[in-house]
Amino acid sequence: MKQKRYPAIFISIVFLLIGIFITFKLYSDWKDTELAINQPFVNHIAEKSENLDLKTIIHEAEKSVIQIEGHNEYSTITGSGFLYNSKGDIITNAHVIQDADAIYVRTSNARFYPAAVIGISEDTDIAVIRVPQLANRDPLPLSDELAEIGDEIIALGSPHGFQNTVTLGIISGTERDLDVDGYHYANAYQISASITHGNSGGPLIKRETGEIIGINSVGMDDGMFGFSIPINEVIDIAKKWSNEAVNEDLKFASITDIMSNINMEQGLQDANYLTEYFWDSIGIRDYISAYSLLGSTLQQSTSYADFRNQYIHIIDLRITDSESEVLDHNQIETTVEVDVMERDSNQDDEKEKTTSQQFEFIFAYENDQLKIVKITDTTD
Repeated sequence: MKQKRYPAIFISIVFLLIGIFITFKLYSDWKDTELAINQPFVNHIAEKSENLDLKTIIHEAEKSVIQIEGHNEYSTITGSGFLYNSKGDIITNAHVIQDADAIYVRTSNARFYPAAVIGISEDTDIAVIRVPQLANRDPLPLSDELAEIGDEIIALGSPHGFQNTVTLGIISGTERDLDVDGYHYANAYQISASITHGNSGGPLIKRETGEIIGINSVGMDDGMFGFSIPINEVIDIAKKWSNEAVNEDLKFASITDIMSNINMEQGLQDANYLTEYFWDSIGIRDYISAYSLLGSTLQQSTSYADFRNQYIHIIDLRITDSESEVLDHNQIETTVEVDVMERDSNQDDEKEKTTSQQFEFIFAYENDQLKIVKITDTTD
């Protein structure tokens, strides 16, 4: 009769489990050591990811921020506003447009459109203008919650005509009541970001959510802080104006008058701005916005897929130099130098490399809008 071998099997199982445990422990210790060694690199990646998130929030917000110019026979007033619905309606401050005989707007891609007032308050510094050409665009979301002291914010506007300028700060006070130039500001946010000429009417965005929480309205002379109207205080009257407005009854500025006010000096500024906007869009991988800056002839010769493939390998970039000059036939040439970080497709492990490249952009007005009509890589 054969002896039972259960004890031997049991002992084998015990040794097997011990071996598995030791192997797992050694592997865990090795991973912990590797993580400790590479922690600075992990932190760097996390920091870079956070920065990209901020860049994305700003880039998306800029598409909804509008530069507003109000004209009368004596002066031109520049302010800001932002799209808040799909009708092409823009919220701004009343003081930006109150004395304007004609209003036109400039979008983030430097396009000009006439605007009409659909509502303006005499007591609260709030107004709404309409640009039908901007209908059906996706506006930024509006926050339903009130901000609190310490909340991080992003203020956007066009101070002194510099379009889409970004200022970071915090909510430093709430429920501020003040009167300025005949307007009463109730429950205003006090913000550490300064508000200057041209910033008025721009959106105040909550850094955490990317939602609009207020309207930048009043700045102090010393520039130490500013005040913003909470969006909750004025959104109901803005919606009422929008619902009651009929396009056929509105008075729009003439596009001919608009273009007569645009000189080639302004064109140079716009060309520089569009060059930066083009590369910012490429850097954030927003190829659609970059492609929309191309003129019709360039778009006909280059499909969107081909255009995207030209730049999809770019990981990051930085503009190092840019200058523009007016050419004959009302064209503008911009030469830009860019440090480009890209994946090296010739390497099996897809190594990254950074190169300095130079490009030449030719801009021209097409249907009264400044467009890129030619791009040439002039890198030696």
